Amino acid sequence: MLWPVAAKKAIKVGPDREVVSVYPYRSGCPASLWRSLITNAKRELTFAGYTNYFLWLEQSRFGKELGRKAAQGCRVRFLIGDPDSELTRSREQDEDVALTLSTRIRVTLAELEKIKGHSGIDARYSGGHAHLSVFRFDDDMIVTPLLTHNVGHDAPTLHLRRHQDDGMFDRFVSHVEELWNRGTPVWEGDVDGQA
Repeated sequence: MLWPVAAKKAIKVGPDREVVSVYPYRSGCPASLWRSLITNAKRELTFAGYTNYFLWLEQSRFGKELGRKAAQGCRVRFLIGDPDSELTRSREQDEDVALTLSTRIRVTLAELEKIKGHSGIDARYSGGHAHLSVFRFDDDMIVTPLLTHNVGHDAPTLHLRRHQDDGMFDRFVSHVEELWNRGTPVWEGDVDGQA
């Protein structure tokens, strides 16, 4: 009687099998994991963080890697906050840090400007994900729900891997797709990634 209970606790068989790792802080998630997920992705890289700023700091030659991935046929998408929106201003007041959200978004925009000519790289503004970041790497994902008065690196972080239809992974994908479809292009005249 005890063995099945112990086995169930040790072996994930339900929806929780999609949870690979949990980190109390995004800053505790190893940079090597991010690099591995980025490098190994073949079909899809989606960065739906409100600023995505930290990626340019923590991943060496990040822009070049994204260009290489896009050239190999991987779809690369960025969903970011509008630096001039009321939502951004409101979150800046909530965070109350010297390096504002709008500044961090503008750094990402400047870095994206350098790679926007690559076919397969697209960026949109979103007004609906200020408190949740979702980063997709094919069938792996990192999710960070932001807590009140905290910046992104202080957010709890989940590493998910898709194992079932309509599980946690698919639900976050649906959320990001809805935001993407409602988003507005970052680059003037951009239609489906072609500026």
